[in-house]
Amino acid sequence: MTLKPTAQPPAPDPLDGVAETMDRAAFAAIAQATHGLSPATMTQSFADWAMHLAVSPGKQAQLAAKAGRKMVRLADYLTHMGDPQDGRPAIEPLPQDHRFDDPAWKHWPYNLFSQSFLLNQQWWHAATTGVMGVTKHHEAVVSFAMRQMLDTLAPTNFVATNPVLQQKIIDTKGRCLIEGGKLWLEDVKHLLRGDGSAENSAFRPGQEVAITPGKVVYRNALMELIQYAPTTDQVRPEPVLIVPAWIMKYYILDLAPDHSLIRWLVGQGYTVFAISWHNPDSADRDRDMDDYRRMGVIAAMDAIAATTGARGIHALGYCLGGTLLSIAAAAMARDGDDRLASLTLLAAQTEFSEPGELGLFIDEAQLNLLDSMMWSRGYLDSAQMGGAFQMLRSNDLVWSRILKTYLMGERDQPSDLMAWNADGTRMPYAMHSQYLRQLFLNDDLAEGRYLVDGRPISLSAIKQPMFVVGTETDHVAPWRSVHKIHWLTDAPIRFVLTSGGHNAGIVSEPGHPHRHYRMMDRPAGAPAIGPDEWLARAEAHDGSWWIAWGEWLGAHSGAPVPPPPMGNAIMDAPGNYVLEH
Repeated sequence: MTLKPTAQPPAPDPLDGVAETMDRAAFAAIAQATHGLSPATMTQSFADWAMHLAVSPGKQAQLAAKAGRKMVRLADYLTHMGDPQDGRPAIEPLPQDHRFDDPAWKHWPYNLFSQSFLLNQQWWHAATTGVMGVTKHHEAVVSFAMRQMLDTLAPTNFVATNPVLQQKIIDTKGRCLIEGGKLWLEDVKHLLRGDGSAENSAFRPGQEVAITPGKVVYRNALMELIQYAPTTDQVRPEPVLIVPAWIMKYYILDLAPDHSLIRWLVGQGYTVFAISWHNPDSADRDRDMDDYRRMGVIAAMDAIAATTGARGIHALGYCLGGTLLSIAAAAMARDGDDRLASLTLLAAQTEFSEPGELGLFIDEAQLNLLDSMMWSRGYLDSAQMGGAFQMLRSNDLVWSRILKTYLMGERDQPSDLMAWNADGTRMPYAMHSQYLRQLFLNDDLAEGRYLVDGRPISLSAIKQPMFVVGTETDHVAPWRSVHKIHWLTDAPIRFVLTSGGHNAGIVSEPGHPHRHYRMMDRPAGAPAIGPDEWLARAEAHDGSWWIAWGEWLGAHSGAPVPPPPMGNAIMDAPGNYVLEH
């Protein structure tokens, strides 16, 4: 019998590498020029919207009618604005829009400016949404882009149309503009030196923040593990591992002592460990999600078990750290590793089909630009990600800040949270590309396509009790997206919706004024309910969710025992990695 020769795969084209390098360099240059925004995505979105609007006579007629009604409303308001009975505004700002709160905006001609702007803003929202045939993503991009342009032209941004700014200039005899110029120069100097903003110098890790006593007891190339010194005579037998996101420094959970979740947790009688991530640079370009799982979560659990001998560990993951913890927990459950006693997820997404407005920056064209930009550097700079977050709330995070700081000459009082927010980190190329494509774009984790060690994992394998927190005004991990964990596992879940945003809602210490939350349990195996039904049924509470979490954690812990020994100390907390810039 004659054997046929095995077909050989075609030889690679010798120009493949050269072509990719040239294309990557070209796209990286475009990304630098556009601050990472894809011109292709913007062009496709506006073309989709404009072409469908052009052939929609019903929508055009509706918009024309809306414009006419808004003109009548504005005219009616101007006619009756002197009448205390009938002088109600033509339109009220959205609840989160505080640009026109000052009473000066109710006087002529500034009421004309503000009311015209708000009516115009409302009309453009109607014009950019609800056009038949436009894809959901393109509609969101166009609506977002128009909102950005309108926010740029808001009457609050100009001396001639802002009565509050005008009065400030009169009261200070123009001194506020001089002070604002000084603050601008100060910020430019900090930017050129690369040492962060002027506000964060009053809150330094290891001195004013991140000062809960502890030791670095383990270190590898990706993280340092901190063990905190006990402050109670007895502790629960299950230690707590905190897994923060590497998009942020870990001390968001160890701010000034009165705001520190870690210090509070130690005081509740727990042995607490926290991961402090290395701030990656170009040498770490090939670190991927699995590196963070193995060298982060799993390595930390191994070190904790070796130090304490504990048979069960309570694990807490925040933001991207919660997503990573969910992946690690699912892989552990698949492989029969039962070291986790419970999971706590704070503002962490596990299902990404509705990620909120961050999804605006996630499509193939956008990711191609980001990939190329990261490819050229080996990482994504914190300023790039921070800029995207600020754009989502440009009227209060960009324009209001510029107005107050550089025109009114007033700098916000520095705070530990502001300082932490300015203490940015980087993300390695391989990890961030994988995260955006497999999770945000393809939703592989929820769809059962995410691989760990070459085999798929499923969150349905997780059976440990879960405490899951969403925040009401989160623009990074919208609470309805966080809530979708109910559809992915039959594990018992206590879901909490707390007041505040992605950061301030989590830093919600007992005694913090004006805090409230809703909470409801879903027993193991019980059917899931939608977020709107959950919101209607969940019980409302005043105060901090920390208290509810402490009670839940205690109910899933053993009887108190003497504290375990401290691990072999490498150095005092907060360690070296948190100080990396």
